[in-house]
Amino acid sequence: MHLPLLKLVALATAAAAAARDATNHHRRVKEVKNVAVIGAGAAGTSAAYHLQKYAEEEGLAVNITVFEKTDHIGGRTVTVNAFNEPGQPVELGASIFIKDNHIMYNATRDFDLSLTGLTEPQPADYTAIWDGETILFRSEAGASKWWDAARLFLKYGLAPYRAVQLVKSAVGTFLRLYETPYFPFRSLTQRAFELGLLRLTGVTGEQYLRDNNINPDFVRDLMQSATRVNYASNMAYIHGLEAMVSFSTEGAVAVAGGNWQIFEKLLQHSGAAYYPNTSVATLAFQKGTDKPGSAPKYLISTKSSGSKSKAAKLPTAFDNVIIASPWQFSGIEAAKGVIKHRIDTIPYMKLHVTLFTSPFLLQPSFFGLEAGTKAPSNVYTTLGKDEEAHEGPEGVGRTGFYSISTLRTVTNPKTQGKEFLYKIFSAEPVNSTFLSDILGTPVPSCFISNETTGKVEPISWYYPHWFYSYPIESPRVTFQDPIVGRGLYYTSGVESFISTMETSALMGMNVARLMADDFASVTRSRGGNKDTASQDTSPRPPREDFWDSMDSEMGASMNFPGADEL
Repeated sequence: MHLPLLKLVALATAAAAAARDATNHHRRVKEVKNVAVIGAGAAGTSAAYHLQKYAEEEGLAVNITVFEKTDHIGGRTVTVNAFNEPGQPVELGASIFIKDNHIMYNATRDFDLSLTGLTEPQPADYTAIWDGETILFRSEAGASKWWDAARLFLKYGLAPYRAVQLVKSAVGTFLRLYETPYFPFRSLTQRAFELGLLRLTGVTGEQYLRDNNINPDFVRDLMQSATRVNYASNMAYIHGLEAMVSFSTEGAVAVAGGNWQIFEKLLQHSGAAYYPNTSVATLAFQKGTDKPGSAPKYLISTKSSGSKSKAAKLPTAFDNVIIASPWQFSGIEAAKGVIKHRIDTIPYMKLHVTLFTSPFLLQPSFFGLEAGTKAPSNVYTTLGKDEEAHEGPEGVGRTGFYSISTLRTVTNPKTQGKEFLYKIFSAEPVNSTFLSDILGTPVPSCFISNETTGKVEPISWYYPHWFYSYPIESPRVTFQDPIVGRGLYYTSGVESFISTMETSALMGMNVARLMADDFASVTRSRGGNKDTASQDTSPRPPREDFWDSMDSEMGASMNFPGADEL
């Protein structure tokens, strides 16, 4: 063939491809996909944001609707105001994230959110590890990291160094889930297997560290204090991967004014319609769309949260639904056949979080210190050598709490005096006897006196709360996968793998990528790479092929601890 003719053929081919692409683009934009997201926490807002982003990249049009049963965006990320003063916010749950948390950290940059430290320590402050009788280790505020490292070396040998290397290895391996060939993933179990992480999740943190010859005293004293403050669990009852994550606190930061702002920004930039105080009551197929080989559509009934009225069916039929909150707490009734893969019920830890302000410092005698000495400003607890580990609330041991933190000084608006803002994590609600003991002064049973007197009140502001904060992270080698029905996605399965704000956001991003690929009829190689040559533009029921593909893939098969990251 002559060269001029080759050029003409090439031009004609290019023109035909451009015309086809334009036609496909027009077809996609014309066909609007309706997506419902149930839950406006880390996973739900991340899913909405990333779905809109991926849809734009693929030339798709999506309408996203987010339903949230509370009036709050951010799930367990809750900020309250000390003394009910807007200028004195304090994080109640999900307090920190680290720079390796790509989604959250990048969001603070993209949305221009200011970062802040966790506490405001004074020069004489120190943090202590306490077993209910003895302070096992202390770290002075402002002390050199090298000094702490030297003291750790003298007490525990090379255990701190070797433990940190294990932590870095585990976290580094997990971070590969953000990248091809591991992202996106239809089977979390499969990806955990491919990355070799099941050898960590299949054993307890205690066993994993023992198998790696880490000094058991270091595990009990420091590493267990981290699993307790982060997950209210002892090393004998938490799997190895979550134990390693607990000890990864390097570069810990928070958003000034509250971490919930990250998720509010994600939701705003998704362009989604948002319905707060709206509970989803039922989830069913639209009549006639649930036949084999068809692309089903979903009908949703909702009602105002707390209302006793009957739920009303929405007129919109949804192409896909994302359940972005733990199914067992959702109260949703799914019609027959909607959920193809059963959603596991997993035990969650009920954690009590207590905030209060007081002009009194912690009492040194409570921690076995001599009168006149300074008490620690932050206390993280572990079990004594003579104590047996247990699971759940019974595992708290003789200390009776997981942590006490002095967050900062605040101004009492009534007295204009400086007071201390405290935060306690505990297995049970705190009582006046406990508060009297830790402050060294009588605290009335009502905590805050209603009498107007001239004397200094021991507690000037008090805010108790509790969360189903995270699953009890028992060892396991299988995990709930993100696709539970045809066009039905579930994010909370990641919780028993790793439970953090970031991992929930990652699962939201993951289901968004899977969904966008499904809508655009894009397939990916087993390695996760987009195969543009396999993009199918012919009419077909893409979701059935997508589901079959998922079934096929499943068948193949040293900063100081105390991050209080819920």
